[in-house]
Amino acid sequence: MTQKIGVKYQGFPSDEELAKIPGVPDAERIKKGPVAFIECAQEIPCNPCEEACPYGAIQVGKPITNLPKLDPKKCVGCGNCIAACPGLAIFVVNGARDKAEISFPYEYYPLPKRGDIVDCVDRSGKVVTTGKVLRVVRAPNYDHTAVITVKVDQEYIDIVRSIKRLGGPEHE
Repeated sequence: MTQKIGVKYQGFPSDEELAKIPGVPDAERIKKGPVAFIECAQEIPCNPCEEACPYGAIQVGKPITNLPKLDPKKCVGCGNCIAACPGLAIFVVNGARDKAEISFPYEYYPLPKRGDIVDCVDRSGKVVTTGKVLRVVRAPNYDHTAVITVKVDQEYIDIVRSIKRLGGPEHE
């Protein structure tokens, strides 16, 4: 029996699905500075990311079930698209510094604080490294979705997609 993988079965895209997604920038663009990294693998009626981008860097077009396409030349990595995505499938990565910076949506409480050292997880939720929280943004137009930015070693730029949920008495 073959193992069923991919967003439909696991809740996150497989490597094969990621390779086909038109919203993923190449390694050269990632090294130039902040850029959106859109891991949307499902053709569903959705386009808030397109509407949220003030630079026209994300196109869904018609039909509305198209996967979002990223124009990495237009993207400045502002992050407006991160909290706009109801599927929590958009990240901003910055590979231009010694340490990688990864921004992602986070909808759990308590929120980490700037300077915290946190466990960083991959798409499946497995802890892969630790990172330092650089920013926690809770903008009114983000509709209760915080955007967390962590700093990690460069080797994790394509791997880290969130942090381990904080909780328990030690975090209260």
